[in-house]
Amino acid sequence: MKSILNRLIRHELLSKEEARQMIINIADGKYNSSQIASFLTVFMMRSISLQELEGFREALLELCIAVDLSEFETIDLCGTGGDEKDTFNISTLSSFVTAGAGIHVSKHGNYGVSSGCGSSNVLEHLGVRFSNDEAFLKRCIDQAGICILHAPLFHPAMKNVAPVRKDLGVKTFFNMLGPLVNPSFPKYQLTGVFNLELARLYHYLFQKTEQQVTILYDLKGYDEISLTGPTKALSKNSERVLTPADFGVQQLQAADISGGSSVASSASIFMNVLQNKGTLAQQNVVCANAGMAIATALNLSPIEGFEKAKESLLSGKALRALTTLQKLSI
Repeated sequence: MKSILNRLIRHELLSKEEARQMIINIADGKYNSSQIASFLTVFMMRSISLQELEGFREALLELCIAVDLSEFETIDLCGTGGDEKDTFNISTLSSFVTAGAGIHVSKHGNYGVSSGCGSSNVLEHLGVRFSNDEAFLKRCIDQAGICILHAPLFHPAMKNVAPVRKDLGVKTFFNMLGPLVNPSFPKYQLTGVFNLELARLYHYLFQKTEQQVTILYDLKGYDEISLTGPTKALSKNSERVLTPADFGVQQLQAADISGGSSVASSASIFMNVLQNKGTLAQQNVVCANAGMAIATALNLSPIEGFEKAKESLLSGKALRALTTLQKLSI
């Protein structure tokens, strides 16, 4: 580790294989928490290279507990987090709206590290059971249209990193990796990132896969569509700027989509939205993100996807996806 850290301090880049081996060494417990923290800190102070990101991703996928959900042709809606915007759980809500629209979802998520309430925090509070049992996950998709892939259950190699990330409490390159290491290898993906440079890296990386993907970077700095301004959307064959008008809605203010200050308050917002008790702003931002997921899977325009998402939410189908998952969790 010492030689690697010295190289990184000199602004040298790791090769793909060196990056891969670093993750494997961390997983094997070869480094102490101070060394891991130092390694993570370097990448907070300089940009990650494509080769490094590829190497880290390759190692995590190699070491993960994979599940085969290919028969369902699922989509994952997963942002990097780390945008420091403290919104409510938009991508998680969007996942249930997407499932309610008939698109199978394999939602990869984790507890919040740089945010107060991550996907897993709110779902756990709402009684959703986390499991890596393939039969259970298939039953969830079959009956609820969605399954939850709680990252620690599928990436046991990262047990040495989790406490360090928690202690640091800020975004690290593991935020960048979350959307790239779904253990079910979904056919479709909607992923948001916290800066434009990372959007470009994701774009290069996904060109090498068979996934159909849409990468989002909101130009106000959000890792999802916020409807507070324009959003860059990149797919394998196109790049465009989306505005609220593309979804037929009005522009929002940041305060319209702020999140809960605790897990309990976040869960309250979550249920209000699914029960159609949320604000119009909350509904629209969730449906814009779900709409892009639906559009990605069905090759639709943003507004066509938005309309299907709105129907899923207003009809109660999105809520039914959650209540079915809760029943399966008992």
